[in-house]
Amino acid sequence: MRAVRVITGTAVPLRRSDVDTDQIIPAEWLKRVERTGFEKGLFSTWKDDPAFVMNDERYAGASILVAGPSFGVGSSREHAVWAIQQAGFDAVIAPSFSDIFRNNCTKNGLIPAAVPLTVVESIWTAIEADPATAVVVDMERRLVEVPSAGVSVEFPMDDPTRHRFLEGLDDIGLTLTHADAIDRFESTRPAWLPS
Repeated sequence: MRAVRVITGTAVPLRRSDVDTDQIIPAEWLKRVERTGFEKGLFSTWKDDPAFVMNDERYAGASILVAGPSFGVGSSREHAVWAIQQAGFDAVIAPSFSDIFRNNCTKNGLIPAAVPLTVVESIWTAIEADPATAVVVDMERRLVEVPSAGVSVEFPMDDPTRHRFLEGLDDIGLTLTHADAIDRFESTRPAWLPS
């Protein structure tokens, strides 16, 4: 996982609530054995509609997804996070996330920034009026900012999870911060015990 401190970029206004993981990445994509290529399946059912916001070239290259309440509900699948990241997104801003989806985000380096619906609506209005509007997700200060719209609001993130983002630590990286203690323990284990 790479360290994440401040994300600044353009955003996609996904004006939908209760977006479940099957809508994010349909079940047929779960058969893949690789951990790459999931961006092609991101919202693939919705992409069949030419009017779907992600088909709008004005939002090409956006790095932040701004969605409605209850984003990522449904089954637990890391594939949903992988698809979002592989499509170029570094953060999702929404009023609320399912707990499992949020946890999968934090373990894979995708920022889930929960802000009030009124703030999300202000961001949607700003980026729909001007798709080049800069949106900032600041993990160091735990802030979402849209300077041109006068938006500056904190988002909740516990200290240990924030530390993981700032240091780029996934579960393996977190374990390896204890490598010296693990080595000391292993050096004292009797040789006859299984390794």
